[in-house]
Amino acid sequence: MSESPKLTARQQQILTLIERAIATTGAPPTRAEIATELGFKSANAAEEHLQALARKGVIELVSGTSRGIRLRNKSGSRGWQGQQYALAIPGLAQLALPLIGRVAAGSPILAQEHVDQTYYVENSLFQRQPDYLLKVRGMSMRDAGIMDGDLLAVQATKEAKNGQIVVARLGEEVTVKRFRRNKQQIELHPENPDYNIIVVEPGEPFEIEGLAVGLIRNTMLM
Repeated sequence: MSESPKLTARQQQILTLIERAIATTGAPPTRAEIATELGFKSANAAEEHLQALARKGVIELVSGTSRGIRLRNKSGSRGWQGQQYALAIPGLAQLALPLIGRVAAGSPILAQEHVDQTYYVENSLFQRQPDYLLKVRGMSMRDAGIMDGDLLAVQATKEAKNGQIVVARLGEEVTVKRFRRNKQQIELHPENPDYNIIVVEPGEPFEIEGLAVGLIRNTMLM
């Protein structure tokens, strides 16, 4: 068994910050956010530390996205970078997660007719226990590492904090976006500049269905 890489105090601080951001918001921080949180003069200083962590094998950096940071567990495999989880060994499976396909308008998201199939995964893979998997359609959350065809692990809840990635129902549509609420309205933010912010005005049909707590990359299912 390989030993854990030795990190400097600053590297450990940054790693802890990344883990905390993923646990609380569902996505890693940007370089600018790391710099602000730790008092660096520029995002370049944060990037240098991230490169060092990547060389030591505790994270993986993905080019082209502002939040392109993936955690690796002690065995070197990927975690939710928002975390990408391989399926568990069948003999160790503890969670049976229904995969939700298209959701009929007005019906509960976990209605039996919406379940395409069931996946078995270890519950130890997730910091928060999910209730179901939702197949992602489109690239509106690309910069949070959530791609078309991915299976998003979702914890069912009707509540969310600002900055968390949610599954939300807007009238007849179900969407995955980053949640923001202010005194006037609710905003659902994409993580891709090609997509517009969705503004939910008071009185419009809106409901939170769950929080994103993990991700299974579609290529891992082949």
